[in-house]
Amino acid sequence: MGKGIGTAIEPIGGIGARQVVGALDASGMRFGMVVARFNDELTSALATSAYQCLIKYGATPVTIDLVRVPGAYEIPVVAEKMAASGRFDALIVLGVVVEGETQHAQMIIDTTGQSVLDIASRHRVPVINEIVGVRTWAQAEARCLGGENTRGWYAAEAAIETARVYKQL
Repeated sequence: MGKGIGTAIEPIGGIGARQVVGALDASGMRFGMVVARFNDELTSALATSAYQCLIKYGATPVTIDLVRVPGAYEIPVVAEKMAASGRFDALIVLGVVVEGETQHAQMIIDTTGQSVLDIASRHRVPVINEIVGVRTWAQAEARCLGGENTRGWYAAEAAIETARVYKQL
């Protein structure tokens, strides 16, 4: 068994309780993406893989809004406005913070992470946080480049599945 989650979404066997599980079906749902421009080579790759994933699972281009912001630190304020609009079934936030690129990398990761959780709770909409925090550029490339094996793709799958679960509750 590897780390992470697989794409098979099944109830847990041997449990008689009512189980709510999602599905990788993006049809009929609206998604918002907030993407930092800082480290653009990587954030654009994350956005592209997230977009491709949403389309693969049934979203259409007109049901996806993508907003660019300068850096990771600007993501929460825009995600807040999007969540407050009530127009989206899920939001995906994408950024890359490389330690050494900024002295306050950990502060950015910590504060944006908490802000994103607060937004999701306050507005009752899934907000999938893939502001990738890494120590080296090589680690960032490993997480951001490569289509279906990126944190962008994972974020889109998580957004779809979580939104489907949320609709059932």
